Amino acid sequence: MAIEMDVKIELIHVPVTDVDRAKAFYADRCGFNVDYDQRVSETLRFVQITPPGSACSIAIGEGMGATIEPGRLDVIQAVIPDADAALAQLRAAGVDAQGVDEQPWGRFVTFADPDGNKWTLQQLPEWSQQARAE
Repeated sequence: MAIEMDVKIELIHVPVTDVDRAKAFYADRCGFNVDYDQRVSETLRFVQITPPGSACSIAIGEGMGATIEPGRLDVIQAVIPDADAALAQLRAAGVDAQGVDEQPWGRFVTFADPDGNKWTLQQLPEWSQQARAE
């Protein structure tokens, strides 16, 4: 039986070794908004950061019970309007971004955070954008 309600992914945990370094990378170099940074206790710090225009945030921190080793996350993919512009902006901010990789299903830019967690940014192909608008 299928879920008969809206399901929205709103938070993805990204494991990091140095919270301040990761926070600076995402905020200062990638332009993400720091929504929340709170040390809840001596062993728990929660930082929520949101990419511009996204309804889904990432969480980094200490003591959050991460089950994946920092630098091993390689499954984050986000949709962007312009791969060339994204690549130029990331490189201008000092991010070692790779791309633009042209594929029939989109144009891709990739980069990693300081721990090695990998991101893929996808510009949807024209035929896909038209289908979404209809």
